[in-house]
Amino acid sequence: MAPGTPRFDAGRSCLDLLATAHPEERIGTVGELEEWVVGSGLVPVGTSLRQADAEWVRRFLELRLHADRLIRARTAHPGDSLDRINHAARAAAPPAIRAVPGEKGCLVRELAEPLRCAALLSLLARDTVDLLTDPLARAAVRECEADGCPLLYLDTSRGRRRRWCSSEVCGNRERVARHRRRVALARS
Repeated sequence: MAPGTPRFDAGRSCLDLLATAHPEERIGTVGELEEWVVGSGLVPVGTSLRQADAEWVRRFLELRLHADRLIRARTAHPGDSLDRINHAARAAAPPAIRAVPGEKGCLVRELAEPLRCAALLSLLARDTVDLLTDPLARAAVRECEADGCPLLYLDTSRGRRRRWCSSEVCGNRERVARHRRRVALARS
């Protein structure tokens, strides 16, 4: 998996942002942040983030912290985190895109103006607000049931029976562990 590619699709951009903290920090440097922003689809492929710097990284990590606190809170909402998410949501308009001719006459997306950190943070903060204020989406947020995996995802499966953030990673690990327990039990 390429470094900027999200570990899995959590179902919402704000949940994908939370997943960048596990199993290790995935946006701790400017290069990692650039890769994640493009890899997660926040901006069109090929978008330059030359203007990104250490302050961008700090602001993304701060937004992630506050989004995580709010999304994991089941009843009370930490006021400081709510204020910060609301501020980020209204601080700038999300990045504007436009369609332009690409190779072989196909239309492709590109940014209509230079990218700003506040615009990207606004996009993620608005997604957080949308998730928190939509009762159906909020009820579909699940935490992975695998041992040691704190990742959250939006369960849109039929019957709402999804158990793991990723069937290929955590699901497979849990199935292998279950198989090993059965084999060990059968031998004893």
